[in-house]
Amino acid sequence: MEKLKVRTMVRSQGLYMFTIGKLAANAGVSVETVRFYQRKELLDTPTATGAVRRYDQTHLRRITFIKSAQAAGFSLNEIKQLLAMDASQHHEDARKLAVQRLQAIDEQIKQLQAARAALEKLAHECEHSRNQPCPIIASFIEAELQHEQPG
Repeated sequence: MEKLKVRTMVRSQGLYMFTIGKLAANAGVSVETVRFYQRKELLDTPTATGAVRRYDQTHLRRITFIKSAQAAGFSLNEIKQLLAMDASQHHEDARKLAVQRLQAIDEQIKQLQAARAALEKLAHECEHSRNQPCPIIASFIEAELQHEQPG
């Protein structure tokens, strides 16, 4: 008769474990970015097992969250606040922070639309002013001169 081998599996063996390099590669960031997030207390530093630290899916999800929040325009300080709010179930505060971010994005959109309209106008003027100084360059020089004047 064959003797069956029984192997006990501890909970952490069931999770996919990463070295810092593999974590960074899977998250689409550099190793230095992972370390930066750790220094900024956005990502915990696991205890070393032997000579190597092992990261798990929780770390990968955290980095994915950080990248998504940055793409939405949140600063690292705001992301840290969001993480604290999530851990403490302060969802209303997280919503307020998101609304503030939306307002800031709306303001940036207005500024970009105004800049686009001004540049479009200058490009049109440039097209129709062949024998005169370029209106685009002239307007940038004018703006710089006004900026330099005290007052």
